[in-house]
Amino acid sequence: MARIPALPREELPRFEEGFAAAEQFMGFVPNSLFTMARVPGLYESFSSLVRTVFFNDLIPPDLVQMLAFMSSAGSGCRYCQAHTSKSVSRLGVDDEKVAALWEFETSDLFDAAEKAALTLAFHAGQVPNAATDEDFAACREHYTDDQIAAIVAAVSVFGYLNRWNDTVATDLEDVPGDFAERVMAPGGWEAGRHRPPT
Repeated sequence: MARIPALPREELPRFEEGFAAAEQFMGFVPNSLFTMARVPGLYESFSSLVRTVFFNDLIPPDLVQMLAFMSSAGSGCRYCQAHTSKSVSRLGVDDEKVAALWEFETSDLFDAAEKAALTLAFHAGQVPNAATDEDFAACREHYTDDQIAAIVAAVSVFGYLNRWNDTVATDLEDVPGDFAERVMAPGGWEAGRHRPPT
């Protein structure tokens, strides 16, 4: 059970446009947004940052979500792993490749550019930060500095989300939770504190 209760959606009509946009993109509204709304200005600021990081022309949206998954894998946030794996799938990546994120380093489903970016994201998501000069050198074989900055931006947004959701123990919604149980659990995912047993 979440350590800070989420506010009911009906009590937040001023954010309904943003909630509807999240629902259209993700298939649900994250419970974390209903908790962030308790802090004046936080929801608006966070939403603006997310739009900038997720919807730019520097790296494709499916790669952004895979980066977010690997950053969340590095930090251990199972809530965000469920969200991002489901988002990768919604963006058209087949479930076999989504499930293979656990073994991207050795999987033939990922090209060299993806492997370089995902390695950086996984290392950067860890505490203490494990990103190396070699990680950046590998990325520079495939990406411009602007694109690498966009990769780091995606990792950094999820650094915030990983910390928020693991600390709050945000309740995992059924849509991403059911997807992760079906597709990601065989690779080691489990909901943990985000979906208490019933």
